Order: sequence, then structure tokens, then C-alpha cells
Amino acid sequence: MSSTKQTQSLEEVTIRFAGDSGDGMQLTGTQFTNTTALLGNDLSTFPDYPAEIRAPQGTLFGVSGFQIHFGSTEIHTPGDQCDVLVAMNAAALKVNLNTLIDGGAIIVNTDGFSDKNLKLAGYAQSPLRDGSLDKYRLYEVDITKLTSLALQDLNLSSKLVDRSKNFFALGMMFWMYNRPIEPTVDWIYEKFKNKPDIKEANTRVLKAGWNYGETTEIFKVRYEVGPAKLTPGKYRNITGNQATAWGLMAAAKKAKLELFLGTYPITPASDILHELSIYKSFGVKTFQAEDEIAGITSAIGAAFGGALATTTTSGPGVALKSEAMGLAVMVELPVVIVNVQRGGPSTGLPTKTEQADLLQAVYGRNGEAPIPVVAAATPGDCFYAAVEASRIALKYMTPVILLTDGYLANGSEPWLIPSMSALPDIGVPFRTEKEGFLPYLRDEKTLSRPWAIPGTPGLEHRIGGLEKAHLTGNISYDPKNHEFMVRLRDEKIERIAHDIPDAVVEGAASGDLLVVGWGGTYGAIKSAVTKVQSRGLKVSQMHLKHLNPMPKNVETVFKSFKHILVPELNLGQLLKILRSKYLVPAVGLDKIQGLPFRSVEIEAKIEELLKGGK
Repeated sequence: MSSTKQTQSLEEVTIRFAGDSGDGMQLTGTQFTNTTALLGNDLSTFPDYPAEIRAPQGTLFGVSGFQIHFGSTEIHTPGDQCDVLVAMNAAALKVNLNTLIDGGAIIVNTDGFSDKNLKLAGYAQSPLRDGSLDKYRLYEVDITKLTSLALQDLNLSSKLVDRSKNFFALGMMFWMYNRPIEPTVDWIYEKFKNKPDIKEANTRVLKAGWNYGETTEIFKVRYEVGPAKLTPGKYRNITGNQATAWGLMAAAKKAKLELFLGTYPITPASDILHELSIYKSFGVKTFQAEDEIAGITSAIGAAFGGALATTTTSGPGVALKSEAMGLAVMVELPVVIVNVQRGGPSTGLPTKTEQADLLQAVYGRNGEAPIPVVAAATPGDCFYAAVEASRIALKYMTPVILLTDGYLANGSEPWLIPSMSALPDIGVPFRTEKEGFLPYLRDEKTLSRPWAIPGTPGLEHRIGGLEKAHLTGNISYDPKNHEFMVRLRDEKIERIAHDIPDAVVEGAASGDLLVVGWGGTYGAIKSAVTKVQSRGLKVSQMHLKHLNPMPKNVETVFKSFKHILVPELNLGQLLKILRSKYLVPAVGLDKIQGLPFRSVEIEAKIEELLKGGK
């Protein structure tokens, strides 16, 4: 039968799996991603979690999606729109149909389009019959029934049978895009080695889905996507939260310190705690505190005790930690504060992404409490951003905020595993000499104070939140001393600008338009700028990874371009900083929908500005 089917080669494909939150779409997408990574494709993913944990089954609120964009070319985003939509029920189709290109393929589980499902999704009549899907290639497959047939002799509960149907969809997509099923079979055997019924059910259904693709008459074509030309080396697929955790561990090793994480679970940062808790044998200590305040204060205590200390959270947690962040500034101890941003304010959109915590990171504390801010650009870059945040914290004896976001944290990409020797040595010697010791003595270059471990003979000193006298660290209410210390702490942070690389301009060093971004907007900006450059437009990109202080060359770069565009997932927070700091007439492009930018949105704004728009 397979000999009658055509094979078509493609450079890139975007697939979106969608269904109820209990349909296993995140697992399906992850397994497809891992297999695709093994084949050497470049890729980018976007897990799209439902906002409600227990939304009624079949409703629009409970739809979970996973999008993967993979190809033999360089991939920067999860795709503006998908080529294939796998919809497990009517609600999944309705929520995600607008993400599908015209002429794209829809694979539906027909069992999910019952009268009840249609009513829950808000359909007056079935979209499978009313002609509304005529501009797409529709494939109707009764996945639920075929799953049941594959398992009919196992005497499994109907609930367990139903929960296996995602593997049928996965098997079909493995067949359609010429992916091997063996890596997923191995994963099933390892994951469910103590649950033989589940192991057998998932394996059998996965193979049934693949065989269905091979034998059915409805699929006439299968597709091949060759490996990408990546830099030689050893790769793995990695999410932003995994990369952040590994970066913190690598930093601790390079600093020859134990790593301590004091934290309170919060979406979407909790996976960093889960990941680090696995590595006790690497000298990692994790403490799940009773609240956000205890999380950061335990980290401050660990830093006082000589550890590389970190705390992880999201925007609401940063609000609760802010007083303790001021304490870390006052006592001048190295603490890495990871903020995995999500939609706000208040509880906001816990499962959706946003970049609205930049002003909070730069300014959001009482008094003059300057803190360096570093932002990751891609899931894999979270590793290097964590190392850089740790380096600055240790060298300058200061808390540092590391900004990622929900899109980076849950998204994934192929990551070239670095050698430890390629990472900077960031060890800081502890003060041990009693002679000449003062707790707030300053390094002439960095203005950092000595790190004296409690219990070191002769190095007893007082710390706390009250203002410190210069050098001695004694409590001081002297007005001139207070102003001196405020300016000194500010100057310490400003000096970091001499210790960070210049911002990189991708494209010509001068031109008509510079697109400036930060954080997870990198991929969408890169795609948009690359497209307009291919049409001969004089557009370049600069992505800021150090946001406080900024690289020394930023102002010079601005003067080399006629226009500056700043796309952000907020109401223009970096834009405000750039305008106030450099007095540049930059223009913003804002999006606050809980979703990342599509490259076409940025591309359209670039063209508008170059045509004289505002």
C-alpha cells in the first residue's frame, strides 16, 4: 500500500496539536519534538496551556495546545501559523482554527464532534458538514474508536483507553512526517516499566496510529524534512526552565560553590525547582519555603553563609519579595532572583506569557535600591543568562535579577551543549585575613565589599536592613553618610557597564531602521528583520541582554539609524527607559494578549515606519 503514496520534501513545517487539557497534547508535542531533535532538525516550540486547571471537558477554556516549527533551515520561532492542525474535539478546532494557514491540513478526531461537544464549543452545526472548512484539507479520523479497537482485548477501563488516544494521533504524525517511533517506544518502556498495562496500551496505540497512516486511503502523501546545517557538536532539546536550572548549576561549579535555591512554587517558574531538586549529588540544595518572602530570605541567608544563592518566581512573587530584595541590596550579598514573567497584574494570566515586569525589575523597590538586570533571549540562552547573572552577582556582591518569561520557560530548541572549560571562571575568594578587615571595605575597581563567611575568626560583623556606615558597616543615621552610601551603591551597579560586552548589531551598522528588543521577542524580531533585509530594506536588529546597566555602545548605535522600533509584550516599558535615558524618538510596538509576537506583526510595523507611518 505504501508504494502507491508519494513522498514530498519540505524545508519547514509547523504542526499544532490541540485538545482538552486531559488529552495529553503537551506530552504528544514533547515526544514529537524530542524525536524531531534526534533527527537533526532545527526547531522551536510553543506549549500553550489552558488558563483554567479544571475547566469543564469539551469547553473552550480547557483547550491545551502545543505548536512545533521544525525544518532543515534555521528556525527562530514556533511559527506564525501552522500548516497542520490536529484537533481532538470541536473546542480545539474552534480555538485554534485561526492559527492555520489557508489550504492547511486539519486532522480531526470525529468522536470529539458529537452533539454535546458541538454545543460546548458553541457550534450551531458541525463545521465538518457546513462547508466552513472547505478552504482547508480536512481529514476525518475516528481516533477514539480506532484506539478502542487496538486495545479491545486488554480489558482496560474506558478511562485508560480514552487517555491513550493521544498516542494514536502521535503515531499518525510520526508516519506523515517520516519520524521513527522507536524513541517514543523506548520512552514508554522506561516511563511505565512498573505499569505493564499502560506500557502495553500506549505502545500498541502508537503503532496502530503509525500503521493507520501507512494503510489508510485518506493520506496520499507523506513528507520528509531533512536535517538542518547546525554547528557541529553534541545537542539536546532543552526548555528555558531546564536551561536556567543547568546554568545555575554550571555557575556554581565554575565558582566552586554550593548552589542553594530557596523558593516557593509558582507558575511558570516551578519547573526550575523540580529540575534542580534532582541534582543533590551535584551539591545542589533546594528548599521549598512556605511563602515567597521565606524563599528569598532563606537565599539571603545562604549567601551570607557562602553559597551561590538563588530564588525563582514570577511577577506576583517578585512583588512579595521586594522588601527582601532591598535587604539584599543593603547587606550587599550575591543572590540571583529569577523572574519567569507571566501575564498580570495580580494573578493575571498564570499560564500565559508577558514582558510586563521590566520596570518592576529596574525600579520596583522602596528607596534607592539599584539591582542589575539580565534577560535571556531564547530557551537555550537561559543557560548563558543564568551564568552571566551569577557572574555579576558574585563579582559585584549584589543581588541580580534574571528575566525570562513563560514563552521561553516552556518553549524548547536544540541546544549545543557547551564544555565547562568554555565557561568563564567566576570564583570569588572569601576574606580570611583579620588584619585590615572592614565589612564594607571596597574593591577599588568593582566597589564590591569583602565576602566574609560567618565564623571566620576576627571577621565578625553586623548586617541588617538599617543604613550602614561607610567601611565599618555600623548602623548610621548620619545624613551625609546616607547620601554617600546611596551614591556608592548606585555607582557600583553603573560600573558593571565596563564589564559587559557591547550590544551586537545584527545587520549593517547603520541604516534606516533599528529594531531593538529584549527577552523572548528575539526570534520573532530576527525572522521579521531577515525577511525585510532579503527585500533590500536597510533594517538591522539589536537585542539587549543587559538591561541595567546597559552596554556602553547603545547610545552610539542609536545615532547611526534614522528610526528605532521597540517591540515588546507590554505597554512600552523598555521604550520608556530608552526615551528617558538616551532621549531618542523611538517608536513602540506593543502586544499584551498573553501570546508571543508573530514575525508578520513586526514585519508589518517595520514596513509602516519605513513608509512614513508613526
